[in-house]
Amino acid sequence: MRLGVLDVGSNTVHLLVVDAHRGGHPTPMTSEKAELRLAENLDKSGALTAAGADALVRTVVKANASAAAAGCTDLLAFATSALRDATNSAAVLARVRDETGVGLQVLPGEDEARYTFLAVRRWYGWSAGRLLVLDIGGGSLELAAGHDEHPAAAASLPLGAGRLTREWFKSDPPSRREIEGLREHLDTVLEPVGRRLRRVGTPELAVGTSKTFRSLARLTGAAPSSAGPRTRRRLTDVGLRQLAAFITRMSSDDLAELEGVSASRSHQLVAGALVAEAAMRALRVTQLEICPWALREGVILRRLDTLDGTAQIDRSAQDSPGGLGRLTTYEARCTG
Repeated sequence: MRLGVLDVGSNTVHLLVVDAHRGGHPTPMTSEKAELRLAENLDKSGALTAAGADALVRTVVKANASAAAAGCTDLLAFATSALRDATNSAAVLARVRDETGVGLQVLPGEDEARYTFLAVRRWYGWSAGRLLVLDIGGGSLELAAGHDEHPAAAASLPLGAGRLTREWFKSDPPSRREIEGLREHLDTVLEPVGRRLRRVGTPELAVGTSKTFRSLARLTGAAPSSAGPRTRRRLTDVGLRQLAAFITRMSSDDLAELEGVSASRSHQLVAGALVAEAAMRALRVTQLEICPWALREGVILRRLDTLDGTAQIDRSAQDSPGGLGRLTTYEARCTG
């Protein structure tokens, strides 16, 4: 079957279309991205602005049409921290559904962590043993650990690279006081979560997912994306500390010139590096493998797990183009 996944994130709205079947490897067919930076379109009250909502509606209309044109039999549409945090989230979601026919569902942060953990488990397999998974987004940091497909512990913290950049950095490049203040904040927030995840046991494989981790790994010598998704990539604590010492002295314009750093995200790179550094320190890991699968793949895999030869797809909008499927909570999907 052909599935579409529409991921409305803090920075980007991403439509991924895959061909997939239960027990098979999802094969990417097309991918479309729009840089909306929704988290930067929240007003002082925490509400998504009219301009931000307008842009979201236009983007969802386009993505829905693209999914229908691609022949998707199901579209799994979800939103993460930007809409999860917006004080007018319910009104925005209602408007999106009324004007586009797409039922966006807001994922709880811990569900993000669990879906991502599932994707990483499937990528590395059972031989990887006990996993620890970290995912830095624009608005939040997700962490999960465990030995099975479902993590024994999962957490979501408001430590996304974009959020911390807006909240902590007033200069470009950030001042030494801003950097040290953020480091202290990260250690304080991550210390109790690190203790909880460490109780699961020492990970046999620690993994990082997301654009932020891929960029950091690339800047410390990992292979470029052109080498393919199955090329092994790593990020070490030593390499990360050396990189952080270098990039904290650079402006976002200079960072955008580095290979592997996109201009639209360069201003978030320093905060992302500090989050990665603090998370590895709190969890006492010295190396992360970089996994190409993350949240979107986890959503796809869990949807496929719930289907059999006679299953009916639950529609979120009966007459909407492309056949829009409802994304239930992680726990409900795991229980059938």
